[in-house]
Amino acid sequence: MSTQMSEPADNSHPSTGGATDGLRPEEHPGIRERRSKGALRAFPRWVDWRIGTVLLLAVVCIPIWLLVTAHARAHTSQTLAPAAQSVAVARVSREDLFNEIPIPAEFRPYLKVELHAKVSGYVEQISVDIGDQVKAGQLLAKLEVPELKDELNRATAAQQRAQADYKDAHLVYTRLMSVDKEHPNLVAQQELDAAEAKDATTEAAIAGAKAEVERCQTLLAYTRITAPFDGVITHRYADPGSLIQAGTTSDTQSMPLVCLSDNYRLRLDFPVSVAYVKDIRVGDQVEVRVESLGSKSFSGTITRASLKVNEDTRTMTTEIEVPNPSLTLVPGMYAEVLLKVQRHPQALAVPIEAVPPGQTSSVYVVNDQGQVEERPVKLGLDTPTKCEVTAGLKEGELVLVGSRSQVHPGQKVEAKIVGPMAQQ
Repeated sequence: MSTQMSEPADNSHPSTGGATDGLRPEEHPGIRERRSKGALRAFPRWVDWRIGTVLLLAVVCIPIWLLVTAHARAHTSQTLAPAAQSVAVARVSREDLFNEIPIPAEFRPYLKVELHAKVSGYVEQISVDIGDQVKAGQLLAKLEVPELKDELNRATAAQQRAQADYKDAHLVYTRLMSVDKEHPNLVAQQELDAAEAKDATTEAAIAGAKAEVERCQTLLAYTRITAPFDGVITHRYADPGSLIQAGTTSDTQSMPLVCLSDNYRLRLDFPVSVAYVKDIRVGDQVEVRVESLGSKSFSGTITRASLKVNEDTRTMTTEIEVPNPSLTLVPGMYAEVLLKVQRHPQALAVPIEAVPPGQTSSVYVVNDQGQVEERPVKLGLDTPTKCEVTAGLKEGELVLVGSRSQVHPGQKVEAKIVGPMAQQ
C-alpha cells in the first residue's frame, strides 16, 4: 500500500533529475508535452461550437443591421431634403389698361364781359371795385345825361298834345256821324271824310309820341349800369366824374366802366396733340392737378372740344368745366391734366415685373402641380405697372414676378400671391 502511494514521487525521468531539480510538476517538459497533445485532441470540439454561434448570430443580425441602416439612411435623406422654394406670383386678370399723359392747362372764367355805356355821359356814381362779388341785376354805376331828361320831357309833352288833338278830332267825327245817321244827306260826304281822316291822324300821332317817350325812357335806363350775371369785378376803369363815350360810337375810343367775370364756374382749357385727338371723348373722367394749391388734385369731366386741329400748333383745344363756388381757383392759374389715352378695356394683364427687361417673349408660370413652367406669350400695350397679354396665358393663371435667377423650369416651388389679388 505504501509502495503504490510512493510511486508518484519516483515517477520523474532520470534525465530530468527527478522532482528535486526545483521545477513544479506542471512545468516539467514531459507534463507540458502531454498537456499539449491533450489540448490538440480537445480543440476541434470547442471550435465547432464557437463558429456555429458566430455564424448563427451573423445570419440573424446582418439582415437586421442592413434594414436598420437603410431606414436610417432614408430618414436622414428625407430630413435633409430642402423644402420647396417660396416664390412671389401674381394672378393673370382682366383690367382696363391705358396710359396717362400730362398736358398743361389754364383756368379762365366761364363768362367774362367788359361793361360799356350805351349812352354818353358823366359817371355820377360807381358803387363797386375790384374783388367785389355782385349778383345779377345789381347796380354797378350810374351816368348823368341831362339832355336825355330834356328829351323825355319834350316827348312827354308831345304825347299829351297828340292825345288832346285826338280827343278833339274824334269828338268832331263822332258828332258828324251821329247827325248823318239821324238826318241823311244833311252833312256833306266830304266833310265826313275829312273828319274821319283827322281822327285817324291824331290817333297815329299819339302812337308816335308814345314811342318817342319810350325811346327816351330806354336811353335814360342805359344810364344805370347793372350786372348781367353773378360774378366778380376784376377791373375798374372809371371813377366818378369821368366822361364815358357811348359804346356804339366808332369815331372815338370808348372806355368800359368795369370788367365782370364769372369765377363761380371756370373753364379749364388744354391743348391735345393731334396724335391723341382720337382718344378725346366728351364725358370721360380726367385727373386735374393744381401745383399752386399744394399739388391739389380733383377729378374733372371733359365737357367739350373744338373738333378742329389748329394748323399752327397741331393741337385741338379741349375744355373742362370746373365748379368753383368757394372761389378757391382763380382764372389764370395753371394746372396739369392727366389724360387717359390708348385705352384697352378688359384686357388680359400681368404685372410689368413678370416680364423682365429684354424678355418680351416668355413668362414663368407656376402650374397646378406647383412647378415652374416657361410659357411663350405675345404682349400688347405697356403701361407703367401692367403689360397686356394677347396670347399665351389664361385668366387666373399664376405668373412669377421678379427675378428668375433663383428658379428654373421644372422646379417645384411654393407660390405666394402678392399684390391686390392676394386676398382673392
